[in-house]
Amino acid sequence: MLHFRLKFLWFGTKGIAVSLDQVSLNSNKVLPLTEYFFWPRSDAWDEMRICLKSKTWISSNDLVFILNQLTEVINFWQEKNDLKAENSAQIKERFPNCDFVFCD
Repeated sequence: MLHFRLKFLWFGTKGIAVSLDQVSLNSNKVLPLTEYFFWPRSDAWDEMRICLKSKTWISSNDLVFILNQLTEVINFWQEKNDLKAENSAQIKERFPNCDFVFCD
């Protein structure tokens, strides 16, 4: 069984970067599926959408879920982009199915 996981690099007020990994739940192996897309430098949401549409094995339901989750994190960043690594529990609690690396 396959599972998808968004991975974020959090650059504070400078922006965020996002990529997508595929995780095999049977073996816990992780396979990177996309490069990093940077927000707000570019339209990371649209770049992710275009990239995922080219991966025909990703179902439309998974595609919608991934993009909705990305939207939620982007909206959160727009409100709380000054969040520091020492407060990372707040974001990890809000988005438990995503990975975050804080780059202060």
